[in-house]
Amino acid sequence: MRVSGATVLLTGASGGIGRTLARRLAAAGADLVLTGRRADTLDELARETGARVVAADLADPGQVARLAEECPDTDVLVANAALPASGDLLDYSPPQIERALAVNLHAPVLLARLLAPRMVREGRGHLVFVGSLSGKAATPYSSLYTAAKFGLRGFAHSIRLDLAPHGVGVSLVQPGFVGEAGMFADTGAEVPGGVRTVSPGQVADAVIRAVHDNRAETDVAPAGVRLRCAVANQFPGFAGRRSGRAGVPDSVRHIVEAQRALR
Repeated sequence: MRVSGATVLLTGASGGIGRTLARRLAAAGADLVLTGRRADTLDELARETGARVVAADLADPGQVARLAEECPDTDVLVANAALPASGDLLDYSPPQIERALAVNLHAPVLLARLLAPRMVREGRGHLVFVGSLSGKAATPYSSLYTAAKFGLRGFAHSIRLDLAPHGVGVSLVQPGFVGEAGMFADTGAEVPGGVRTVSPGQVADAVIRAVHDNRAETDVAPAGVRLRCAVANQFPGFAGRRSGRAGVPDSVRHIVEAQRALR
């Protein structure tokens, strides 16, 4: 699948990674559709990239269905939208839990279900899910976010097997710490000491490569972060004991406090 000439639906387009993705996809020749909760926040980006805007709140299944109905010619879905959900699960109300899981897991699954049938009929298309290394390794105060990202990873790999015989590709792109956008930029928290970050541009480039090469999974992070994540994925008990001895980093506490103030 090629991005050039394809109709690409990008969710979460108003965020830092989303805006970079929109610009890179447009530069690659995509016929772009941007979505977010508020169309007015995307108007400037739409004018810059020549994109169409369809407003939708992905926490509402009805609006997700409407989004799919208004974008029936989607060739490539880039499911990038995510809701920050760090912190102690006991601090979340049931509606807050439902909203986090709806945006981070249910919406991309539902969009895939609604958009894939046309791709299957035409024997071409691609689904890209922007996950997180939190989908491979657990960290303190991230149970809700990690649950969604673990689920998204499993879904992506399984539906890839189902759609492959029909000529439809599926990719998972998993960033590590993104220094110029996302939760650290939004909350002002410092990245944990000694941890190298990646840029939104690196994530966007990985998304486009994933489509072109039909890559199953791409981890966008420095080698050291990928190695620690792989160890934690294979040996969760060992990783958990190390996290327990190290305590909760100040950066995580800062993010949790900032997100609590926003809820």
